Amino acid sequence: MSALAQSGSSLAHPVLLVLLASVALVWWRWLRGKPHAAVRFSSLTNLRRQGTTRRVRSRQVIPVLRSLAVILLVVCLARPQKGDEETRVASEGIAIQLLVDRSSSMLAEDFKLSGQRVNRLEAIKAVATAFVLGSEDEELGGRPDDLVGMITFAGFADSVCPLTLDHAYLADTLATTEIVDAQYRDEDGTAIGDAIALGVLRMLDLAKRREALEANRVKSKVLVLLTDGEQTRGDLTPHQGAELAKAEDIKVYTIGVGTRGMAPMPYIDVFGRKQLVSQPVNIDEETLRQVAEVTGGEYFRATDTDSLKRIYARIDELEKTETEEKRYLQDAEMATQAVTIEGVTYPPLLLVVVALLILETLLVNTRFRKIP
Repeated sequence: MSALAQSGSSLAHPVLLVLLASVALVWWRWLRGKPHAAVRFSSLTNLRRQGTTRRVRSRQVIPVLRSLAVILLVVCLARPQKGDEETRVASEGIAIQLLVDRSSSMLAEDFKLSGQRVNRLEAIKAVATAFVLGSEDEELGGRPDDLVGMITFAGFADSVCPLTLDHAYLADTLATTEIVDAQYRDEDGTAIGDAIALGVLRMLDLAKRREALEANRVKSKVLVLLTDGEQTRGDLTPHQGAELAKAEDIKVYTIGVGTRGMAPMPYIDVFGRKQLVSQPVNIDEETLRQVAEVTGGEYFRATDTDSLKRIYARIDELEKTETEEKRYLQDAEMATQAVTIEGVTYPPLLLVVVALLILETLLVNTRFRKIP
């Protein structure tokens, strides 16, 4: 991004301002007048009693216009310049891929939002959106200069949002993400290793996207993995995915989501009513910890919404965007260029000189015309 700030005005040739003395010649010539044809009268007493008319008095505007034109012309010769300081801020952003588990176990309602019980995915949606866009309480500041993408996974890993600066689009995509239906066994499961590998692949694709690199220089690459379980599907193990990430210098922050031991799972009873039943849950924390350690990241455990927010705040603190500020000074020639000072745009001075001379000529030959 860039911003312009006024840095003042100056004259390239201030010595030429001595020519302003020529304004005195304008008034000397005006007051001296010039000889005219005369008609002799025996007495001018009655004529003097009539006084001077308003039109005659207003003729003083002619030398005033001519003086202003001369003054501005001399100023133009001195070359007034307005310095504009242009500040360009180049961001060294971070490429962040969110890896979001949407397996059927994410239906467990052991989180709360605004006092209401919600499932794990809904809690992740709310906090992840605040992490990217920023939260109203400013606990999370957002990632405006970072490229953020999203991969969801259950039995398979899918890239649902490319790495982008359009975070509103990412938030909309996240909002429409749904938990896989447990009835479709082919789709259900937890393919952690495949999700990490796909995240690495999308990071490698980033090097080919020249437009993204020009918009923001990528300082580091990060995967944020959110899951509530253990590997049950997929071609690659979490350890294999971690080794791929390590080889490409990509950090993986892993987050185990959910309560320990038992979790309330919803089901529909014979009367079509939603009920909750406690079921045992298990998170392979050891594997998630190892994945994080191998890649230089960290492992976190989120058992409620507040702890999930603190985890994202911690990641936000660890992965900072750096900015580099450069300033450039450019001079605008006020004689030939329009300039803006404190929000007001002024025309080129030479244009004003021409306008004053045209106005003087029109007045001399119309309203203030003298005969003979």
